[in-house]
Amino acid sequence: MTRLITAARNNRLTLMKTGSYYLIHICVAALVAYAVTGNLIASLTLSLLEPTVQAVAFFFHEKGWQRVLERLNAAQAKAINPTAAVGAA
Repeated sequence: MTRLITAARNNRLTLMKTGSYYLIHICVAALVAYAVTGNLIASLTLSLLEPTVQAVAFFFHEKGWQRVLERLNAAQAKAINPTAAVGAA
């Protein structure tokens, strides 16, 4: 449980973005599903299922891009000051 709490604290911004994205996605999905099906129950079911899967995918998508940006920043810092990277190792 401690690892989960630590992970949540370390990823607070990404989790907040994921949560807001999730709420917006549910609303849009419900409207689209209702427009297509005309069935309130079906639209609510679809609007909860699909965005839930998307929210999990979005979280890992964000984490992947965060790693890419960290690598790019590290490479850029190394290119600007190559001796600092050698001294730090």
